[in-house]
Amino acid sequence: MLFDSHAHYDSRSFNADRDELLSAMPEHGVGRILNAGCDLPSSRAAAELANRYDFIWAAVGSHPDDADHVDDRTLDEYRRLAAGERVVAVGEIGLDYHYEDVPRAVQQEAFVRQLELARELKLPVIVHEREAHADAMEIVDAFPDVRGVFHCFSGSLEMARWLLHRGWYLGFTGVLTFKNAKRALEVAENVPLHRLLLETDCPYMAPEPYRGRRCDSTMLGKTAARLAELRGITVEAVARATWESASELFGLPAEARRAACCGGENLEKTP
Repeated sequence: MLFDSHAHYDSRSFNADRDELLSAMPEHGVGRILNAGCDLPSSRAAAELANRYDFIWAAVGSHPDDADHVDDRTLDEYRRLAAGERVVAVGEIGLDYHYEDVPRAVQQEAFVRQLELARELKLPVIVHEREAHADAMEIVDAFPDVRGVFHCFSGSLEMARWLLHRGWYLGFTGVLTFKNAKRALEVAENVPLHRLLLETDCPYMAPEPYRGRRCDSTMLGKTAARLAELRGITVEAVARATWESASELFGLPAEARRAACCGGENLEKTP
């Protein structure tokens, strides 16, 4: 089965059919989901979802767009939520310089404070980084005892190797199926498979041929198939490797994988 290592099922996009959709995930070859928070309300919702579904885990944290709300009170609430056994990471946190709705200095401070929280809690982090490569690498380099995943990785092969050398993982979404994704394809093809994670970032980033639609984890098989094509291996091998990598990063038992993980009949089943 597949492990969707980054999703947002707390999004209002799923209000009409959330429970129906999630309940059907095993039928579509999806055995585990990590639901990431973006701010305090979504982090609370992520933790609540993880408590309701035995195949969902949560991450709590503030996205760079919410960096101006990261204060002592917010961090204390993340600390409280992270005490729950279903919360296995801090995220998604990081830097986003594309729109700069929040000043860079504020984003950087929030990123550092949440990395400090992850270090304190001994949890991995989920990093959102967009058009901020140099600053993100400088901040990460100051936390050699914290590791995690750069989700929806958009950096160069050189940056990828720099992160992998420091124990980090790289996450890839449906972008791998896009025709113009040259940089992502180069990285996905040339770094060790056991350091890659599959993710949807749903409801965003739907893979081809669903681009433009609401994304969900049932589409993850398309990304797995594209990664398998790039690597010249089977979809089953991709499913196995990325399941084990995500499980290792988030501290989950890989052996809990359902027997269907090593069989490919459901891995590309789509809506």
